[in-house]
Amino acid sequence: QVQLVESGGGLVQPGGSLTLSCTASGRIFNIYTMGWYRQAPGKQRELVASITNGGNTNYADSVKGRFTISGNNTKNTVYLQMNSLKPEDTAVYYCHLHTIVTLIPYYGNDYWGQGTRVTVSS
Repeated sequence: QVQLVESGGGLVQPGGSLTLSCTASGRIFNIYTMGWYRQAPGKQRELVASITNGGNTNYADSVKGRFTISGNNTKNTVYLQMNSLKPEDTAVYYCHLHTIVTLIPYYGNDYWGQGTRVTVSS
């Protein structure tokens, strides 16, 4: 069983910073990506940022230049440094892990954390 444990959410004023962290544990094989999604009230869950096991990163346009994702492969941990936070960043942030089971045909597994709330408000 795979578990993702997140930490680092909270209340911050506009323009402030927060760092989220997520550690995966359990029977984990062939990690391909780890990342963060978020879901604001009344909206669909959206990708915030992801990082592959090779270090390639991907960001939502709305966070480029403000958020930085990084990972520690040996610790199965991913971080999200969030700077210049805006009220529209308010959401529940979910850690995501994608592993590869087979390449041909392609089959993978997706795992989710329980979510950590980020509130940006004055």
